[in-house]
Amino acid sequence: MRHFTTQIVLAALAVATVGCGDVARNGRSPVYLVMDSLGAIPGGASDGKALSFLNSDVQRIDIKPAPCSEKTPCPTTYADAGQAVFHLAMKDIGTASSPTAPTTNNQVTITRYHVVYRRADGRNTQGVDVPYAFDGAATITVPASGTATLGFELVRNVAKMEAPLVQLITNPQIITTLADVTFYGQDQVGNEIQVTGSIQVDFGNFADR
Repeated sequence: MRHFTTQIVLAALAVATVGCGDVARNGRSPVYLVMDSLGAIPGGASDGKALSFLNSDVQRIDIKPAPCSEKTPCPTTYADAGQAVFHLAMKDIGTASSPTAPTTNNQVTITRYHVVYRRADGRNTQGVDVPYAFDGAATITVPASGTATLGFELVRNVAKMEAPLVQLITNPQIITTLADVTFYGQDQVGNEIQVTGSIQVDFGNFADR
């Protein structure tokens, strides 16, 4: 009985350690990677301004450049871009009179990201209800002080040629999703670190500007 009780206590401690340590998200790095904002730029947009949500057009009808024209318009698909802004924060903030601050050793270099789409109604079968999740490469170093802005591909061009998005070309339905984007990197001494943000993405065949 004493041995059985010991096993239960050890198991409970292990679960508590995983929950409190949050190892999967922040690892051993002494800094947090903070995402200040996550925006999106619609494919083919002329102003390039990042928005806090995305209306992802599954097909646009272009009339330029040549050979596209009013008489011979070109059905075109565009990838949609994302834009994330980051800064660093210390886990040990110090005291009010002597706050700690990141150093060059704490700079975080982001090298890859993962995008997964989900729906609020729980219908999340990839290639049926939502586009396929994917991994991408993008590199930027977040400095010890200040911010860093990273551009990346949020909706792939190929996703608009696959189910369920390709069907929207001839279907007036709108598919509303939340895109969860996780960025992965390391500080300058090799500690792995990651951060996740979310943005709403509505897919449809929207009116061309």
